[in-house]
Amino acid sequence: MPASKRLIVAITGATGSVYGVRLLQVLRELSEVETHLMVSDAGVLNLHQELEMSRKEIEALADVVHNVRDVGASVASGSFQSAGMVIAPCSMKTLASVAHGLSDNLIARSADVVLKERRRLVLMVRETPLNLAHLRNMTAVTEMGGIVFPPLPAFYLRPQTIEEMVDHTIARVLDLFDLPHTLASRWSGMKPAD
Repeated sequence: MPASKRLIVAITGATGSVYGVRLLQVLRELSEVETHLMVSDAGVLNLHQELEMSRKEIEALADVVHNVRDVGASVASGSFQSAGMVIAPCSMKTLASVAHGLSDNLIARSADVVLKERRRLVLMVRETPLNLAHLRNMTAVTEMGGIVFPPLPAFYLRPQTIEEMVDHTIARVLDLFDLPHTLASRWSGMKPAD
């Protein structure tokens, strides 16, 4: 599989597990993309709480599944080539681990590898309000080349459903990896007021 067609996806214990699930569903439809999934224990709890999904159901959406405790997995090495990694959603604990290079589990280690290899890392951070530690960790990740991407709805498209808001956000993530989609319409400029 060409490196540009592999994408690492992680789901952690922040609210917003729908973003990780929807990303995997859309990537599943792209036959040229191979997904490598990791789900933290807290991520599994949130999947159950928010979407009534089991670990088995989410793992079925990925091509390859890695245990977060297996720091010897293929994605833990720079020799594993990929287009990058998306953590959707990204908890503040995971953000801190990435910002400080802790590599204390496979999610943080994979993110560290993506950064050191100068590949694209997208963190869909979920928390509000933010304290100074959160902001400093976001700054650190940004300075290392990561993209801090809070999943915020775009109301200018006048979404009618939660699904439309989620799809627009996932479309923006796919754009960061130059992956094709038809999830949301493109901005065509502001219409003048009457």
